[in-house]
Amino acid sequence: MPCPCGNLLKRRSPPTIMRRRGHRSLERDETALTAVIEFLSAFALFLMILTAFLALAQLQMGSNDPAVDRLDRSAVQGLDRLTSDAGWFVPGNESAMDYQNATADWHLQSAEDLDEGRVQAGLVVDGALSMAKINAIQNLTEGDMVDGLGLDDGFSIHLTIEVITSNNSSRIGEMLFDGGTERRTAQASSTANRQFIQDGETWRIVLEVHRGGRLNNDLHITELMTRPASGGPEWIEIYNPNDFAIALRGWSLNHTSSEITSDHLFKSGVIAGKTTLLFTGDATSQAAGNASQVIDLGVHGYLGVGMFNGLADGSGVLTLRYTQIDEARPYDMFRAEWGGDTGLFMVTGQSLAWDGNTTATTSWFIEETPTPGDQ
Repeated sequence: MPCPCGNLLKRRSPPTIMRRRGHRSLERDETALTAVIEFLSAFALFLMILTAFLALAQLQMGSNDPAVDRLDRSAVQGLDRLTSDAGWFVPGNESAMDYQNATADWHLQSAEDLDEGRVQAGLVVDGALSMAKINAIQNLTEGDMVDGLGLDDGFSIHLTIEVITSNNSSRIGEMLFDGGTERRTAQASSTANRQFIQDGETWRIVLEVHRGGRLNNDLHITELMTRPASGGPEWIEIYNPNDFAIALRGWSLNHTSSEITSDHLFKSGVIAGKTTLLFTGDATSQAAGNASQVIDLGVHGYLGVGMFNGLADGSGVLTLRYTQIDEARPYDMFRAEWGGDTGLFMVTGQSLAWDGNTTATTSWFIEETPTPGDQ
C-alpha cells in the first residue's frame, strides 16, 4: 500500500513555490522603485545645472531689454574710460576744434575752457588715481562729463569717489567727490564700480548712469549789495554747492521793486563746483575776495555803480531762475527780499546776507561788514 506521506509532501509543495515567486516579485518592485528614485534625482540635478547655466548666461549676455543693456554697457564703458588713463582735452569752440594743442593735462584748464572745448576726464596717472585730476572734476559740468565718456543723448550720471579703508581711521568714509543726477529722478539706472588700493588706502569709484533724470542744478544767492559806499559797484554773490560745475546757460536774474523791474538771461559762463561767483556793476573796482570769477553786469545795465542804481535801495526782490532745456517756463530757484515787511533795511555800506538755512525772510540778515567773494 502506498505511503500517504508522499502525497502529503506533494500537496505542500505549491505554497513554497508561491512564496519564492512573491519574494522575487518584491525584489523586482524594489529595484524598479530605486531606478525611479535615481532617475528623478538625476533629473532634478539636471534642472539645477540648467538653471545655473541660464543664470550665468543672463549675467554674461544681459537682459532681453535693449534699453537696459545699453545702460549696463554705458556704465561699464564709462567707468573704464574714466579709470583707464589720464584723459584728454581739445581746446576750441562750437565752430572749430584745435586738435594740434590737445593735451592730457585737462585738469589744468579753466571751467570756461573745458566747457567750450572737448574733454574726456581721465583720473589715472601711472596706474594710480590722481588727486589733482579728481579735484579738477569740479571744473566740469555734468554734461561735459557725459559727452566726454561717450554716453547717449538723454543719459545723466552720478559719480562718487570714496575712501573705504585707510590706515588713518579719520579718513574712512571720506567723500573725495559726490555729484550728479540723483537716481530717484531717473527712469532707469545702471551702476559700475572699481576699487584702487594706494598709499595704504582703498578708494572706490562708483559711476551711476541714468536714463533721463533732472540735473542737480542748485545755485544760492549768498550775499548782495544794493547800497555800496564811496561810489562802489553793486554786486551779487552766487555759490555753487554742487561738486560738478554748472553752466549758466538757462539761468536768469529777475529784480522787481516799486521803481524797477529788470531781467538778465545768461547765455554763457560756468561756475565751478564748490566755488563762489560775483556779478558786479564794475569789474575794475570790485573787491573779489575768494571768488573764482567776477562777471561784469554793469556793461548790460543790470547792476549799477556810483550814483546809478540797478538794484533798488529801499525794498526789492531778487530771484534766481532756471529754465530746463525742454521746458519754456522758468523755475524760481532762489529768492532774496529786503525792505517792506521784511524789516531788512540797509544803509550805505551794508549788505544783505544769507545764513545758509532756508530761503525764507528769517534766513537773511544785515551784514555790517560785507565780504564779497568770501561765502
